[in-house]
Amino acid sequence: MKLRRVLADGRLELQVLNADGSWDSAPDSSALGGAVFAPDWELANAERHHEVSGTVLPFQPASFRDFMLYEKHAVDAARGLVSRFMPAAAPVASVFEKLTRKPFPPFKPKPLFYRQPIYYMSNHLSFVPSGTPVAFPAYSEALDYELEIGFVLRAPLRNAAPQEALDAIGAFVVVNDLSARDVQRAEMVTGLGPQKAKHFASSMSAVAVTADEVLPKIGGLTGSVVINGRTVSTVSSAGPQWQLGDMLAHASRDETLYPGELFATGTLPGGSGMETGSWLRPGDDLTLTIDGIGEITHTITR
Repeated sequence: MKLRRVLADGRLELQVLNADGSWDSAPDSSALGGAVFAPDWELANAERHHEVSGTVLPFQPASFRDFMLYEKHAVDAARGLVSRFMPAAAPVASVFEKLTRKPFPPFKPKPLFYRQPIYYMSNHLSFVPSGTPVAFPAYSEALDYELEIGFVLRAPLRNAAPQEALDAIGAFVVVNDLSARDVQRAEMVTGLGPQKAKHFASSMSAVAVTADEVLPKIGGLTGSVVINGRTVSTVSSAGPQWQLGDMLAHASRDETLYPGELFATGTLPGGSGMETGSWLRPGDDLTLTIDGIGEITHTITR
């Protein structure tokens, strides 16, 4: 089941897609976490989003935890970071990898990545919907995208087993974890994780798809990154270090997770410009797609 929200007659309405392609009112919002914020605030926020994008978010996240599930993304992104920001070190890494046919050791995730799911918390209130123009932050010269699979809880969790955690997922969306890479590099060295590198904006597809349609194929989803009409990479959800139930079970250890909270897988391999060298520039038209879930589009501005 596909769900969206629209502005209609001065109110915010949840709709469901019919088999014939038409949309009808859907009074039950439980798959998206139900009512979390005050209705007046939700409406005002949706009106702001619609004014600049023509769309609204399918739900307003109550929080946002962004995981990193893919070793390949971590390795390829580290290689791309060195290539752009540490060019003197790039030949050393390249020679090592050619001789050993293994990733340069500093490119691999830290040991904790292999022992437990890892994540950071970002700014859930800076989410914008698909169609919103995205500007370079004034403090960055290296804006990047990250194509991810997101999902929202429909039920609370605490000390959950992996299957219980999966059963609490209500719906899936496409997530774009926008990143100021030059700023991120400096912030990560502090050991506190990204701050201004990430918190300025994230984005979400305008349509959500209920979990019953997505979970049976979660290990085989595909997608693409298209810039200015050209496909620069394709992605797949195959091969995560941890499964969705594992990541939610870990997040719920002695901590209550609530309906409406948003989680993401982290970047699918090939889903960022840092990995492929497809860095964003002002004037670019960006489209991020996860087949069977939806897409996000942005025009990049200065």
